[in-house]
Amino acid sequence: MTNNGAIHNKRNGKTLNQINGKKHLSRLCSLLGTLLISLTVFRANAVEGMWTLDNLPKSLLHTQYDFDPGDQWISKVTHASLRLQPGCSASFVSTMGLVLTNHHCVRRCLEDISTPKNDLIARGFLAASREQEIKCPQLELNQLQQTTDVTDEIQAETQGKTGQAFTLAYNKVTASITSACIEGHPEYDLRCDIVTLYHGGKYFLYRYHRYQDVRLVWAPEFAIAFFGGDPDNFNFPRYDLDASILRAFENGKPAITPDFFQINSSGSRPHELTMVTGHPGSTQRELTLDQLLAQRDKRLIRLAFLYSELRGVLQQYRKSSREAARVATTDLFSIENSLKVFRGQLTDLHSDVLLNKKRSDDASLQQFVIAHDKFKETATAWQDIAKAEQVYREIGDEHFFLETSRGIQSKYWTFARTLVRAAIERTKPNADRLPEFTDAALPGMEQSLFSTAPVYPELEKVKLSWSLTKLREWLGADHPIVKKVFGKESPDALAARLISGTHLGDVKTRHMLWDKSELIATSNDPLIKLLLLIEPDSRAIRSRFDNDVDGVIQRAGHAIAEARFAMNGTNTYPDATFTLRLSFGEVKGWQESGHEVDPFTTVDGAFKRHTGSDPFSLPPSWLSAQSHLNGAVPFNFVTTNDITGGNSGSPVINRNAELVGLIFDGNIHSLGGAFGFDENVNRAVAVHPAALLQALREIYKADALLKELNAK
Repeated sequence: MTNNGAIHNKRNGKTLNQINGKKHLSRLCSLLGTLLISLTVFRANAVEGMWTLDNLPKSLLHTQYDFDPGDQWISKVTHASLRLQPGCSASFVSTMGLVLTNHHCVRRCLEDISTPKNDLIARGFLAASREQEIKCPQLELNQLQQTTDVTDEIQAETQGKTGQAFTLAYNKVTASITSACIEGHPEYDLRCDIVTLYHGGKYFLYRYHRYQDVRLVWAPEFAIAFFGGDPDNFNFPRYDLDASILRAFENGKPAITPDFFQINSSGSRPHELTMVTGHPGSTQRELTLDQLLAQRDKRLIRLAFLYSELRGVLQQYRKSSREAARVATTDLFSIENSLKVFRGQLTDLHSDVLLNKKRSDDASLQQFVIAHDKFKETATAWQDIAKAEQVYREIGDEHFFLETSRGIQSKYWTFARTLVRAAIERTKPNADRLPEFTDAALPGMEQSLFSTAPVYPELEKVKLSWSLTKLREWLGADHPIVKKVFGKESPDALAARLISGTHLGDVKTRHMLWDKSELIATSNDPLIKLLLLIEPDSRAIRSRFDNDVDGVIQRAGHAIAEARFAMNGTNTYPDATFTLRLSFGEVKGWQESGHEVDPFTTVDGAFKRHTGSDPFSLPPSWLSAQSHLNGAVPFNFVTTNDITGGNSGSPVINRNAELVGLIFDGNIHSLGGAFGFDENVNRAVAVHPAALLQALREIYKADALLKELNAK
């Protein structure tokens, strides 16, 4: 880090802002017509974008909001913002490691530390003291420390290569870079990732401080955290206290976190600048038309079919007992949420407006490439991607059901896969391993493998039996691998035998097989034996996918990105990659079916919406406290900030880097945000800090917590 707090590139002593600034100035648009078109579109969507913090649109922020973020502001925001594994955002809100995120982001933790007699998802939780804060077995926090442009190093090793040669070269050089990053540091305190931006146009090394001791401090009842349930999900108005508080620990003590967001209970006024910092998971705005069509016709439709069926299976299982209802709730919540996302994305991918725009964008860039001899080799990139997507259409089902384990779906199977592959990969030189088994990746893998979170055999049996049925259905009963998996057994019988016979639910057993990997080859565990039987087939499928699909697309994507940089400049934001981004916008409603949607809801509105029947039933704690609450306090609100999945738990901040909201959802129009952004209707949905603080004070009596938060 430099003295002024800018993110620093240690390789040449310059801040990344300086580096990128010079490159941006040197890459001007070569076609005036294209420049005019791009500027017109950009003005029309002035708040669009999930920007990396080393490349903020400072001129736009100055022009539109008279805001000029300096290096110290950027440094504070970077270090106060957090990534919550396995897929949310969060932020520090005190100097002693307090972390604010969504309730739905800690549901797995609540489930892991609950018991049949103490359902913390339903009842909520408040630690009366730090000694009562409970460790979340599977949660990890990542705080970004440094980003380094490693494009030149990676391109030097991969230049001119494609297919298997590209994959091998890419894996080797990235393993070398991440290994050097963690060298000399405690491995469990540091995480180093290679991040691909602009679909191969740029590569960065992201270095994170890792917190693996994360403890639950407070969570409200599920009934208020998800008030309105699935009917209200991705809709507005909303009345959800979708918030929870964690604490990061280091060496058995609360982490010291000088960079944090102070909570400002006043929130933001309409049309006031709001910024969202977080880790949006994935967008596909830079993909080619062929990639979007493959996404629509192959990947999304398959997921929609399968998730719809699994939802029905789990809903039926939940009815079998009270305990079944408890342990299946989190899986069901995730599936129902995903189904709405898939529906929204499929709707957008059938839009002629979206597809015609993408067709036009591809054609314009191809014309630019043809007109410039420098990009002669890039002309085939679109054809290469189309061929790769055709390969995926051929092998996609095998890859999906076998290599990604969707056809043998169980936590026990995940344990077995990790142990079997680790026994092979850990004997290889670091540079020759599969990426997930490199030295830099092992600490995260070990945390998952050795987690003390409970596994529920009956639920696992239901999911495994269903997924085995889908494996046989989609690949066919005569598929060679299907025959290996089933032999003469039915899905139900096979699932029952595998689950009842495995010992992988025991953490000590997993530790032993990790430490003494030579025992795996002779193990009698039925899951390990089955995995060893089909592992050669699964690896062959993965190899073909990595070489003939992913490797080709990544190489072609780099060529297309370079051409796009030359045509439009690099002063644009890349697609989301679950890395730290900032979006900017303002509190603003929208027009829906001819009427104006107000950007705020109030606490009083939640009581008016209460019916006494789920999912519109407020918890008893809220009903008993109603007379003490100020019903006019803002509850939820919407902004024009550009977000997507992964932004859950993101702080909404103002120009003073104060927390003025907590993102927990988007409206129904935002579901198409994976492919584009419409400022007129796309909205982010957030919890208002005034509602959060009032609830902590009047309902949960969390006086010590409020004192530490020291809200403004």
